[in-house]
Amino acid sequence: MNKRVIIDEEVRFEDVNKDNRPVVSKTDIRGKITYTNSVFRALSGYEKGEMKGRPHSIVRHPDMPKKVFEEMWDTILKGETWSGVVKNLRKDGRYYWVEATIMPVKDENNAIIGFISARKKVSDEVKRKYEKIYKEMREKEE
Repeated sequence: MNKRVIIDEEVRFEDVNKDNRPVVSKTDIRGKITYTNSVFRALSGYEKGEMKGRPHSIVRHPDMPKKVFEEMWDTILKGETWSGVVKNLRKDGRYYWVEATIMPVKDENNAIIGFISARKKVSDEVKRKYEKIYKEMREKEE
């Protein structure tokens, strides 16, 4: 897999999503993308169909601490809803911030068969707060 060049330039949620529509994706139980809506594709810089079958982690920014995703997986695999602030990596190497909520999707036997995630805009104040928190978390991981 080719490693993307990281560009320290934010794509602001409101510049791509002027109508503030929900940003939605669905994955299977292993985190492989099964669906993305047009707003998610615009925000992440991918074309329709380009993400299907790929791991959702393709939008994971290296500034994100591993611990955040460990906690996320622990929570959703227990059948619970997880919410958190996430810095994501676009296809072009730029980044964007969102507040993500991830819920398990269950079959008629109550078994988890996948996940659905909806994302919304976060304020500049929240971004600054989480930049600091995540920097401290990454330093502890090293």
